[in-house]
Amino acid sequence: MHDLVIRGGLLVDGSGGPALVGDLAIDGDRIVAVGGDVGPGRRELDARDRVVAPGWVDIHTHYDGQVMWDPLLSPSSRHGVSTVIMGHCGVGFAPVREQHRELMVRVMEGLEDIPGDTLRAGLRWNWQSFPEYLDVLEQMPRAVDVGTQVPHSALRLYAMGDRGAKRDPASAEDIAQLAQVLEQSLCAGALGFSSSRSRIHTTSDGHHIPGSFADADELLGIGRAMARAGHGVFEFFSDMDVPEREFEWMTRLSRECRVPVHFIVAQLDRSRKYRELLERTAQAVAEGADISALVACRPVGMLMTLESEYHPFSHHPSYLAIAGLPLPMRLRILRDAVFKAKLLAETSTNKHGFWRARMQQFDGMFQLGDPPDYEPEPSRSIAAIAAREGRAPLDVVYDLLLENHGEEVIYFPFFSYMDGNFDVLEEMLNHPASLVSLADGGAHCGIMCDAGAPTFLLSHWVRDRSRGPRLPLEQAVHKQTARNANAYGLRDRGLLAPGYKADVNVIDLERLQLETPYWVRDLPADGRRLVQYARGYAASVVSGVVTVLDDEHTGALPGKLVRGPQRAPVGR
Repeated sequence: MHDLVIRGGLLVDGSGGPALVGDLAIDGDRIVAVGGDVGPGRRELDARDRVVAPGWVDIHTHYDGQVMWDPLLSPSSRHGVSTVIMGHCGVGFAPVREQHRELMVRVMEGLEDIPGDTLRAGLRWNWQSFPEYLDVLEQMPRAVDVGTQVPHSALRLYAMGDRGAKRDPASAEDIAQLAQVLEQSLCAGALGFSSSRSRIHTTSDGHHIPGSFADADELLGIGRAMARAGHGVFEFFSDMDVPEREFEWMTRLSRECRVPVHFIVAQLDRSRKYRELLERTAQAVAEGADISALVACRPVGMLMTLESEYHPFSHHPSYLAIAGLPLPMRLRILRDAVFKAKLLAETSTNKHGFWRARMQQFDGMFQLGDPPDYEPEPSRSIAAIAAREGRAPLDVVYDLLLENHGEEVIYFPFFSYMDGNFDVLEEMLNHPASLVSLADGGAHCGIMCDAGAPTFLLSHWVRDRSRGPRLPLEQAVHKQTARNANAYGLRDRGLLAPGYKADVNVIDLERLQLETPYWVRDLPADGRRLVQYARGYAASVVSGVVTVLDDEHTGALPGKLVRGPQRAPVGR
């Protein structure tokens, strides 16, 4: 008799191959039989008319802070995610020396919009070296498996001290020290290394983060340390101002050091530069490099409500005067016609050029709706509504923000939605060198919640999309299971096959639906964040243990720290 039998589901095994109907059996933390009638189980889940798939492997999160206080790593664990990888974009909290803790908080606060007070209250700092950090993580129970990477900012501070913070060029001795610490960290169980090469990545006080724009000698020295350790992914984000220059060192590092290089690709303006990056990636792969483009399955943007830090009225004088009041009190004032007229006559006092311009782009703002619509027609934009009704766009925004007791959400996609549809995303998702990524769980607490991206890949791209081609179910599952797992050397998961780790989702695909995002105050120091949950997960299983049942956590915490690459089962 098996420990757990999932009975009669549509088995989508993660390989990309055709689905089949049958049972799945689990003993301990391993899958032991797939297909046909596997016999009885001590516990059985009825999966008839449901999809049975491997647990999702989310390869781009920023749970580096939240992992210290939230054993559920919500909301990812309620979106079918069984493995998360954090430590991206060059930011994280290890290795660290005591004198640099505050700077690392400011780095994370500025780059990933995680409140500094929350991090100061929630981080334990009972480590210095990266191996010590992994030991701390290993002792903490959680609902999902966690893997992490060595961030460039932390590595530089640890190895170079204040000179690393100032982004001084690394000498040969510095590079040797960076390499030594990185190699030690990888051998202890880090899954890779991450960096940033972007002007938009700054600390909360406006400085470029340590490691930004490091020269090729430093990057190659890091690559050689990864080669000596024998594993690791090199992940980074770059503005790609001069793509040929970036691809020169990327290709060299990957080929010489035999290191997989992952970099983020998005449509940042109306040009087709993203296509050039995809083409260069394909060419580099053809020349023997292991380079992958990290792409999202929905646009990068923001969600705005009256509780948001930024919305079109957030920096108007009359609104600033009431911004600190509780929402019910603000609503009473905002519903006054005289106050509305006064506020609409004002202009923003925001001095930040990026945000001031964004808050006037009404042709890119939409009512999110319930259920949320992330691919709205241009005719549904605030600007289009205003034109049809003969009103000012701000007048439309004002009324929308007051709907639903002040909790109505205005959706503002900007990156990868320049054309008003998902055609660019479709091109990226279907590129042979792309990896589904960028869900950013744990980050951007005040402007977005994209941790539900794995659910969105199935609900929208497989089932609901009406404005362009959909993805086959088998392909969508493969992209966020075996393909992502293999990209990080986690060859023990991502497939429904005997011997593989028993991470499984049972999904009611017809019912699968993202809920409307909403605000919660569940962070340390009374910090707040946007969260978004889902309906349709009949069950999620991690290491053979049911962690989610009918969309709710069971209280089980079988998750573990992932130390380094994991071998495929014998014979696979």
